[in-house]
Amino acid sequence: MMIIRPLMASDADALLNLAYKAGVGFTSLPADPNHIAGKITASLSAFNSEVDFTTEQSYVFVMEDTHTNTVVGICGIESSIGLSSPWYSYRIGTLVHSSRELKVHNSFPTLYLSNDQTACAEVCTLFLDPDYRHSKNGQLLSKSRFLFLAQFAHRFEAKIIAEMRGVSDENGQSPFWDGLGAHFFDMPFADADHLTGLGKKEFIAQLMPRHPLYINLLPKAARDVIGEVHGNTLPARKMLEDEGFRYQGYVDIFDAGPTLETQVNDIRAVRESKNYLVKIEDHIPIGTVPYLISNTLLDGYRCTMVYIKVPESGPLCISSELASNLHVTALDTVRLVPLFSQRASA
Repeated sequence: MMIIRPLMASDADALLNLAYKAGVGFTSLPADPNHIAGKITASLSAFNSEVDFTTEQSYVFVMEDTHTNTVVGICGIESSIGLSSPWYSYRIGTLVHSSRELKVHNSFPTLYLSNDQTACAEVCTLFLDPDYRHSKNGQLLSKSRFLFLAQFAHRFEAKIIAEMRGVSDENGQSPFWDGLGAHFFDMPFADADHLTGLGKKEFIAQLMPRHPLYINLLPKAARDVIGEVHGNTLPARKMLEDEGFRYQGYVDIFDAGPTLETQVNDIRAVRESKNYLVKIEDHIPIGTVPYLISNTLLDGYRCTMVYIKVPESGPLCISSELASNLHVTALDTVRLVPLFSQRASA
């Protein structure tokens, strides 16, 4: 069984292994032992702290294969971003140049360096071991966060975003970086990306131009990837869009990957999830619809996927094995929601 649980101190080596598999461009999990140690410390603190919107609280989860006790995936939620250090993105806008005398009227798409998404929550750090990209594991890993958001919405800002990985080649080279960033930063894309992942963002403000940048002046290769995602990220983008996230014209300043956004309460899995009392039975009929199911604990959070028949009223019957993996007993409460929206499964 695949179980989603909070990150633990003993997961450091497993996270480093996942970071190496993720490669260049996965800025939220660089292959750096010190950064990983800091991520673990921050996550443990978030799960054991009171709500505090004056600082970021970072909730990190891992997917564990209970048959092998192996950590095979990671995902996270930030309660709020851009408070301890600036949060930068490009906002795509428009500048109009016109001359009545010459009868010329032109509109030009532009990039504006912005901090507009400061104090938003963020779903982040999503990566699944390639060997486990089957059996709906990716959907479980990503959407498990939404049941946590539904149960603990008071810990997060009302608006939430998701940065998508932008286009880069097999060598980790970004066309957008080559066409723009490389002219202002005297370093390769991988180095700048790595520094950002480590939280060293001061150089962005120091070196990036503050005036609007005309997209038409960029090389075609750079223009073509603005708002586009890496091939490996296409399923993640579709998944988020099926849950209600939308692209609103904000892109990453390094690879121009799109940022998707919505309100926490508008996420389909948050909005449709329900709580049920637990009844434990040995022989449970198997349903035809996959559901996300989680307990309602904070630091003891557990979530998995199950094919189950859901009653119209009354308690939810689950097996003793599932109850054990979710750390629940009879008359405890679980939260449940279909894994897919009706639109996505149609």
